[in-house]
Amino acid sequence: MDVRTSLIHMLKGLREEMLAIQQQGAGYYSCTPMARRYNRLLEQARHLFPETDGLIGTFEALEETDPKDPADKMKVVQGIRLEIGQLLTLLESAEEQKK
Repeated sequence: MDVRTSLIHMLKGLREEMLAIQQQGAGYYSCTPMARRYNRLLEQARHLFPETDGLIGTFEALEETDPKDPADKMKVVQGIRLEIGQLLTLLESAEEQKK
């Protein structure tokens, strides 16, 4: 099993699930499971890069908070989506360079 390819698929799936959850309600969802899953996937992605690769070091685990205000919740979700997109870009570019 190629862990990098699996991580790419899982991150894309998480991004899609987040969008579906967001569209279902006006802030009546929890951000915690999304941040927790992202943090776990980030930890797995770190194992794919040598310690000398500085790009993976630009990613930090996200705080697993769950604001009550829908506007604040949206900001958290946007941050998670941004981090997912950037991590996907890094993993996909590393995969292309590998070939």
